[in-house]
Amino acid sequence: MENLSRKLVKKVCDNTVWRQRNAVNLIPSEQTESPLVKLLTIADPSGRYAEHQQVRALGNAEAFYYQGTGFIAEIETELIERLKEFLGCSEVEIRAISGQMANAAVFSGLLDYINRTDRRTEPRRFRSVMNHNLGKGGHLSAQAMGALRNYVAKNPVTERWAVWNFPVLTDNPYQIDVHGLAELIEEHRPELFILGKSMMLHREPVKELAGMIAGIKPKPIIMYDAAHVLGLLGPHFQEPLTEGADIITASTHKTFFGTQRGIIASNLSGGSEYYELWERIMRRVFPGSVSNHHLGTLLGLLLATYEMNTYGRDYQKQVLANAKAFALALKERGLQVEGDPAVNYTETHQVVLRVGYARGVEIADRLEKNNIIVNYQALPDDEAFTASSGLRTGVQEMTRFGMTEVDFTELVEYVAAVILQGKDVAEEVSRFRKKFTGMKYCLPEKQAQPLIEELIGSIIK
Repeated sequence: MENLSRKLVKKVCDNTVWRQRNAVNLIPSEQTESPLVKLLTIADPSGRYAEHQQVRALGNAEAFYYQGTGFIAEIETELIERLKEFLGCSEVEIRAISGQMANAAVFSGLLDYINRTDRRTEPRRFRSVMNHNLGKGGHLSAQAMGALRNYVAKNPVTERWAVWNFPVLTDNPYQIDVHGLAELIEEHRPELFILGKSMMLHREPVKELAGMIAGIKPKPIIMYDAAHVLGLLGPHFQEPLTEGADIITASTHKTFFGTQRGIIASNLSGGSEYYELWERIMRRVFPGSVSNHHLGTLLGLLLATYEMNTYGRDYQKQVLANAKAFALALKERGLQVEGDPAVNYTETHQVVLRVGYARGVEIADRLEKNNIIVNYQALPDDEAFTASSGLRTGVQEMTRFGMTEVDFTELVEYVAAVILQGKDVAEEVSRFRKKFTGMKYCLPEKQAQPLIEELIGSIIK
């Protein structure tokens, strides 16, 4: 047992040192938590339960089904209020433990709502849904091959899933063709629109879509999957609920500062026409999806939300500036950058490169060997992920470690050396990364250290 433990700890330490001190992480779906957030996730609540739900017989009070939950009840209430503050909304459900679970809970709750007036016949599925094509950046959970499969019907004419893709611009397949969208809405009459992508270079046309469907009854639902851009939501990027989205779902660990969890948010507050829909969504989270909702990561998410509410606007501006600087420098160095040059190729944290037909896996592997970690990515004209021509990168994590525009411009030299010249620059990249090991946009180290010591003292006796 001792030898096995020693080997495991050695491997974990080696991996941590490599990822946190020697490698530049550009995967757009990842984030390093601050030391305080990490430590909170292993505090006592990490092994506990706190099942609860509103009970109408008790005046909609929350009934907890375990004892010893007073502390976590307080944490949940505080987290909900702080996320409302960040998003500017009236309702937040925080018990989903992933963005995909949040999406599935919304699909399930919406179907329950649609079928609420007829309980005698077999519940029907969505007659028509509009989403982003998987090959053009759509998220897997919004596809008929993913979480949507259990909730969408088949079209009786085509005998295929009744899912229609947003049209895209001919000269920019990363952006919705708003002019072509109206015609498709008229033809297919979707009950649910799922915005948000995993390969996301642009804001979504929420306001335009909301205007197009304003007169349709019953009201179609606009769901904005903000998994990748939750930490960017606000005045510097996009405010979906203000623009006309009904529901936001998100994971909390990509551009947001948090632990790996999921949230659902809306303005479907008590007294609104669709509050019953919100109640049904909450019931599909608990008891519909989770029992133990991972109280350690919940606790860490609260501190991460404090960090975002305090430092988030500055962080957002720097992320957006860094992404544009990174994209421009890659282009100037001779690499093929996807997207619209009129906006410097990106409006988010992501930058997408084209590296040659089916070369994405090979190039991503070479970059990793040189301490630069990216995703290989199928581009819109690739027939499959196995033939990926692209690399998907994100600047959010390294921004949090203090990199600015000039640093990303320097990083481009190492990226280009690997891709264009086949050079080995692993040692140079490692030296470069060592300049960026201190966490920014969180409590300064001098203030955090006493709290870290206090936490460690309570956890390790």
